[in-house]
Amino acid sequence: MINPFDLNGRTAIVTGGNGGIGLGIARGLAQAGAKVAVVGRDREKTMDAAARIAVDFGVRAEGFIADVGQPEQVGAVTDAILTSFGRADILVNNAGMNIRKRPEVMTIEEWDEVVRINLTSAFIFSKAVYPLMKLNGSGKIINIGSMTSIFGAAFAPAYAAAKAGVVQLTKSLAMAWAKDQIQVNAILPGWFVTDLTNQAKEEIPEVYNKVVDRIAMGRWGQPEDIAGTAVWMASRASDYVTGVAVPVDGGYSSSV
Repeated sequence: MINPFDLNGRTAIVTGGNGGIGLGIARGLAQAGAKVAVVGRDREKTMDAAARIAVDFGVRAEGFIADVGQPEQVGAVTDAILTSFGRADILVNNAGMNIRKRPEVMTIEEWDEVVRINLTSAFIFSKAVYPLMKLNGSGKIINIGSMTSIFGAAFAPAYAAAKAGVVQLTKSLAMAWAKDQIQVNAILPGWFVTDLTNQAKEEIPEVYNKVVDRIAMGRWGQPEDIAGTAVWMASRASDYVTGVAVPVDGGYSSSV
């Protein structure tokens, strides 16, 4: 019998796949058999992540350098991935950043940068891979939102707005490209242990205990906790699922 979660023969692109949640997803896809193109801005970190994935899982993995918020760079890196791998079956739009400021002190330049990296980049990269997936006759796009796609964030207004936009972009692309057999879904991570949230804990020391008190499972997530959902969305097992946003948060969003 065919394993519906088997990703052998598929090529996955993971933006921001060199650390945190992105690396956890990239490793999960590789474990399921996919070849992985890791895209990031930090050359050393990106190349190291790809090399470790290749060694740990025995799959082909390569690093590619680009600012995913720049259309020209996304176009160039997409061409490079196609030249190297010959196809693109899965895209994970994970690249993100945050500037933690209250709205009254955030500048328009800071707002624009957060929205560019978290939301606009997902549109740019999805548009770039669409012709490749259409040519293949199928494709999977996974956009990484956030629990702030659901809740407001007084200390991160641009991030919350961008991540909410990711959910609506997901639904719009899903409707536009369903006829091309391209499924577009989103994952909404809760509180995960990453460099980004470690910085938040340093800036807001009381945040850890407050978060744990609300998480039904009583702990922060680890990057590997998100891999299973990503593999499902990337695989044949989700062929009749499109336009959905799935929280992966240990029960945080269900707590009252």
